[in-house]
Amino acid sequence: MAWGEYPAEYNPKVHGPYDPARFYGKADTALANVKLGELSAWVGRRNMSVGGITGGISRAFWRWQHKYLQPKKVGIAPFVQVTVASMIFFYALNYGKMKHHRNHKHHW
Repeated sequence: MAWGEYPAEYNPKVHGPYDPARFYGKADTALANVKLGELSAWVGRRNMSVGGITGGISRAFWRWQHKYLQPKKVGIAPFVQVTVASMIFFYALNYGKMKHHRNHKHHW
């Protein structure tokens, strides 16, 4: 699949209008229904290439956007989610600098 093209599995006559939040490949067992013994085989069937991972991230972003940003009446949830995610991201980014400023109690 080249950049900006539809997935090879997408057929407009079968699937209708293209939805970027939908996976058009062959359906597989959901992670919640996988037994512990079948987990390694299930992970082996995943597409772990760069295109597969970016496609999964893209579908997750579009699902989030369809659920939280594109409804007619948008609440405060997406803005709180972005704020909390950015707080966690920047905390993790600056953790190395902040850990040296901890207040320690030294018991002599």
